[in-house]
Amino acid sequence: MSLGRIGQQAKQCLKNQLEYQHLGAFVPSTSNAESVLEHSWAADERHRNGSPLSTIDGQLVAIKDNICTTHQPTTCASETLQAFRSPFSATVVERLKAAGAIVAGKTNLDEFGMGSHSVNSVQGPVKSPGTISASQRSVGGSSGGSALATSTRQCFAALATDTGGSVRLPAAWTGTVGFKPSYGIVSRWGVVAYANSLDTVGVIARSVEAAKQVYDVIKGHDPRDPTTMSSLTRSRINLHLSHRPRNEHLRIGIPREYLLKELHPSIHKHWSLVLQSLRRKGHSIHLTSLPTTKAALAAYYVLAPAEASSNLAKFDGVRYGKKAPNDREKPNVLFSNSRGHNFGAEVRRRILLGSYTLSSTAMDNYFVRAQKVRRLVQDDFNQVFAMKHPLLQHRQEDPSSISTDENGEGTGVDIIITPTSLNLPPLLSSLRSHNKTNDPTNQFQEDVYTVPASLAGLPAISVPVPCNDWQQVGLQVVGQYGDDELVLDAARELEGVLKDGAGATAR
Repeated sequence: MSLGRIGQQAKQCLKNQLEYQHLGAFVPSTSNAESVLEHSWAADERHRNGSPLSTIDGQLVAIKDNICTTHQPTTCASETLQAFRSPFSATVVERLKAAGAIVAGKTNLDEFGMGSHSVNSVQGPVKSPGTISASQRSVGGSSGGSALATSTRQCFAALATDTGGSVRLPAAWTGTVGFKPSYGIVSRWGVVAYANSLDTVGVIARSVEAAKQVYDVIKGHDPRDPTTMSSLTRSRINLHLSHRPRNEHLRIGIPREYLLKELHPSIHKHWSLVLQSLRRKGHSIHLTSLPTTKAALAAYYVLAPAEASSNLAKFDGVRYGKKAPNDREKPNVLFSNSRGHNFGAEVRRRILLGSYTLSSTAMDNYFVRAQKVRRLVQDDFNQVFAMKHPLLQHRQEDPSSISTDENGEGTGVDIIITPTSLNLPPLLSSLRSHNKTNDPTNQFQEDVYTVPASLAGLPAISVPVPCNDWQQVGLQVVGQYGDDELVLDAARELEGVLKDGAGATAR
């Protein structure tokens, strides 16, 4: 059986998987080389006959291990699901296969998606390709396996999930593109839930165009997922977008609240240089304000654990999960020890936090207030963007809420550009230090730039800025709800500017 271009690409990906298997990107034994090559041969035949199923027909796409597949286990990197095999595949996986894409395997992650460094995994940590273990850096989380597999060319692209930045942060720290669509654009059916109102299936790829090719395949209404937008709502958004004037040059917003003193100087330099390059190409830069940003991170770490505590209650050792051996020895006790027996420390921590904030004595003080902050975050974005939220046009607009530029013109901005991360990727050895272990909130701060877009359900994409070694920098483009295509177009523009050399002098 001779392999064509597609088959040769697949063969190289399989070779890279063997070369980099010690880095822990893939869950062991979830890739079948024989099956991959067989599907590649079939895809080559379709391409030869001029009848490919899609633009990604024959391409290897990795799947984050909290997205269900029938032919590989779905473990969520947790001891409690090591024996679990799903009887069905997630909608996004079905759509990939229907388009001719080949599942490259399941990728490692933080347990149940809870973490920022992909180290909270029963499979072991995901590590960057440092020459020695002491130089290995964090690849970000929770989708570190998907990001690393893509950056090291073990696959064409990868599916991942983003709850508060889990697609964009790993992309920033591995030199890849990480796209989180608007909430409800892509089906979540078949995705093991962390926080239902925040979880979004996204794409990690090596270019904006590759990310868009995968996104175009997986998006669309799914009647099995009530949180996906209906076809009627999508038509309404498209009609709204068609009436929006498109200018050749973008109005780019820079939120003053994102100019944090804690921002790493190197990231700040790259951000400034890229904005200067965009201005030279005719785009305009406007200082804006998102005042509730300061409370967004705190609100997220109330809301997400609260939803997680409810979602993970099913893994009690009765129907899902493993039963603790000593539970059987106690009379009249069903699952007192099994409930948390197989969860890792970070998952237990967030379940306890979420359970507390949902308790009758704490709900008004924490959960309800966090929901109010979430609405304020959404309102902040709606006041800044020139395009009004397509699903909220029926609400009365407050004239004082319309954003203005330095001349007082109520135009708003088309997109917002910010850093993706607060810091450069830390050494894995520093994460294991005494102080880091005893203060888990240190990892929470890395989500400060990504969480606001998640709370508002907005499309956002991280584009890599060339840097030395694994000192990676990512810049994030955020757009109005439903304006995913403009975000992708802006990311292409940003990608082009970077290829022309913007940011090189900051290295």
